[in-house]
Amino acid sequence: MISTIQRGDWGLTVVFRRDAGLVGREPELAVLDQTIAAVRTGESRVLVVHGPPGIGKSALLEHVESAATGMRVLRAVGVESEMELAFATLHQLCVPLLDSLKDLPAPQREALETVFGMRAGTPPEKFLVGLAVLSLLSDASESSPVLCVIDDAQWMDQASAQVVGFVARRLLAESVALVFGVRERGQDLLGLPELEVTGLGKADAGTLLKAAFHAPLDQHVRDRIVAETRGNPLALLELSRELTATRVAGGFGLPHAGTLPGRIEQSFVTRIEELPPQSRLLLLVAAAEPVGDPTLVWRAAERLGVTPAVALNDEIDELVSFEVRVIFRHPLVRSAVYRAADDEDRRAVHLALARVTDPQVDPDRRAWHLASAAPGPDEDVAAELERSAERAQARGGLAAAAAFLQRSVALTVDPARRAERAVAAADASLRAGDLAAARVSVDVAERDARDEFLRARAHLVRSQIAFSAGLGNEAPPMLLAAAQRIESFDTDLAREIYLQAWGAAALIAADGESLMAISQAIRDLPPPDGTPRPIDLVLTGYGLLVTDGRSAAVPVLQRATAVLSDLPAQDVLRWGWVGNGANAAVWDDEAMRLTYVRAVEVARGAGALTLLPIYLASLGIATTWTGDFAGAATIAAEAEAVSAATGVPIAPHTKLLLTAMQGKETEATELIATTIEWAGQDGQLMGVTTANWAAAVLYNGLARYEQAIPAAQVSTRIAELWVSVWVLPELIEAAARVGEDGIARGALDRLAEAAEPCDTDWAQGILRRSQALLSDEIAAERLYREAVERLSRTKLRPELARAHLLYGEWLRRQSRRVDAREQLRTAFDMFVSIGMDAFAERARRELLATGEKVQKRTVDQAAGDDLTPQERQIALLVREGLSNPEVGAQLFLSPRTVEWHLGKIFTKLSITSRRQLGDALPRDE
Repeated sequence: MISTIQRGDWGLTVVFRRDAGLVGREPELAVLDQTIAAVRTGESRVLVVHGPPGIGKSALLEHVESAATGMRVLRAVGVESEMELAFATLHQLCVPLLDSLKDLPAPQREALETVFGMRAGTPPEKFLVGLAVLSLLSDASESSPVLCVIDDAQWMDQASAQVVGFVARRLLAESVALVFGVRERGQDLLGLPELEVTGLGKADAGTLLKAAFHAPLDQHVRDRIVAETRGNPLALLELSRELTATRVAGGFGLPHAGTLPGRIEQSFVTRIEELPPQSRLLLLVAAAEPVGDPTLVWRAAERLGVTPAVALNDEIDELVSFEVRVIFRHPLVRSAVYRAADDEDRRAVHLALARVTDPQVDPDRRAWHLASAAPGPDEDVAAELERSAERAQARGGLAAAAAFLQRSVALTVDPARRAERAVAAADASLRAGDLAAARVSVDVAERDARDEFLRARAHLVRSQIAFSAGLGNEAPPMLLAAAQRIESFDTDLAREIYLQAWGAAALIAADGESLMAISQAIRDLPPPDGTPRPIDLVLTGYGLLVTDGRSAAVPVLQRATAVLSDLPAQDVLRWGWVGNGANAAVWDDEAMRLTYVRAVEVARGAGALTLLPIYLASLGIATTWTGDFAGAATIAAEAEAVSAATGVPIAPHTKLLLTAMQGKETEATELIATTIEWAGQDGQLMGVTTANWAAAVLYNGLARYEQAIPAAQVSTRIAELWVSVWVLPELIEAAARVGEDGIARGALDRLAEAAEPCDTDWAQGILRRSQALLSDEIAAERLYREAVERLSRTKLRPELARAHLLYGEWLRRQSRRVDAREQLRTAFDMFVSIGMDAFAERARRELLATGEKVQKRTVDQAAGDDLTPQERQIALLVREGLSNPEVGAQLFLSPRTVEWHLGKIFTKLSITSRRQLGDALPRDE
């Protein structure tokens, strides 16, 4: 262990280095060396190095940095006291790259400038920030490979953790390595490649102990020390430091290692307590100052009367180093210093740091220091924290805003003002995903609120917490009560809450009573002033849909449908997920597709990745219904990728319907079973209904009607307003085929109630096709013809093909073989061209029954069919003239990854340039 110290009056440099710190780490070093080697060849690598304190993670990260010769190394360290400052760790990592911000696409550049406080603006979606960081790293890797090292990642602030987790999952073809050192993997790092670092083996631990403890050690004593420390290198070194030859002779007086982190930290505490008072105070200043700025540390120390001549000594040199940054020998040294100090000293140190922190350059850290220095409630400090929360929210740092507000609440004197801040803290905590903290703040708000409006706002946040927590049937009535309480104070806000309550009840689906109560309350609302807004039309229509039925609701919802495709982006992001269902409620398939296309574009443009999978699921189902299976597969792939990147699971709605229509029995049945299991456990009953709807479609295609009936009945029994209607034709067809006329007629009555008020070709075509199944000979033919005519005017090719199939099957049973062949041949050709193999086989068997010879066929393999869904999507966008950065921005990929995919696309299509994509891909895509 070597230390060199150079002292000036205030210019102190301590260079600290440990030798022989990597004993027994050959396997770990090999993994790290392979990581660096792969990045040098143009690949991306991510590695989460995890293990308990003192196990040697930092030493391994130092090794990987030293091995990265010729590479650009970016380093950041999570700091426990900075966990409340939004994007603090990310800023450390990106500072060396900020000169390249100007080269990013405008939305990405503005997002990073906003979160780093370089410009004012609307808080960006955190995943747009992630895409900006991905682009920044990708651009940097063009000139040389990049190594990003983040040590103590367990102490990253939440905003940084979410962004780097997103980036880690999107790295693919960039020459970038992202290596984390972390004690325990948090949610944002789960699922990433990992390297667990455990204790040294007995022989290696003995070697390290022997090197550290120069006196002879009894073999049994050495074995006991190794066993009790579990081979933890730092524990071995710290124990050897405090043990003398006499204390370990024969094992007498040997201390028990206890819980290792606490035992190691206590060894540091013991050493700290032996230091002179000024040395301890200097360490405390360094521990309380999160940035590691030596100038700030020494300026604060000077205010406390600490001088280098008195404070510095060999013992302190072994605990902390002062170079460009103040760095403790080990994170446990920092925590040991801070926790060993008494409250009075901690407050004095934070006050000194607040005094030397520039209020213009770093107002938030100054406010945090002032809060830590406050001995009790202090309105001035509470107000300063509130302003810090506003700045944090402006940068998109919800977790930081929540932390500032929570501390502000604790320091507020006036109960009424405390209640105001508590409501704000609860709301920020809720949006940051900290439901426990949100509940605590709501309790304070409800206790201290002096007026009804504030109590109503607190109740609103509590009800939103219940909805976010997945408390099932509890959330809708709570949201209803909140809307009713807010109504007399803010009618616009109340109407949004009513819509949220209705959407929650419809999503939960099982709670018909709450949906009725909410709908009745909506119906009783006074009419809006002036011309109804889109939200007013949707809200009124939804209320009528439940209370008065579809006939009463359709005229209002049709007016809503006419304006939803042009809904302002802000409304798309705030309540569009509920409102867009109006199109499906009135059976307007064209408006439905246009609305969902717009919603996806808005969500992509805003980087709203938490909403994007929801809109993609809706667009995917609408696209599947048109028979564009390649397009639907592309949408499903994007939804899966976005869901994986955000860590927000959503039922695979598109893939369920797509595989069912394709007749892929093995894949579909496995996906259906898996979805029903986890969606039911997760409270996503919409996922359960979609899975059973898909099962009904699958089994009808396979002509296994007995299995289609129970699947369809599950969906129709759930009080849900969309899928439970769409599955009715499946139930009618299956029940009619096996002679269950009672089941079929009951389902037909429900279908008629839902479809008759909607004079659209989709609604009337499906209704006529279903009615024909249960009609007499004269009526059936007229109904089948009308169904074919109606559906041929839509883009719903699979439904039209099924109308031809049912008509052909009916004609064959009427012994009209020639007429039957015409309908069945049309159905067969359509099924084959779409890719509905099970239904095509069903049509082929019917054709054979008419005496016509027909060979099995599958959809012709067009150029590019061997492209993956994501490759197809990239190819189509490039064909339309988008650049790599533009494609990357839309698909949340780096430009370099887009280029990497294009190379594979060109190879599969046997082309060499972007211009050739127009000829290589079918023009109907």
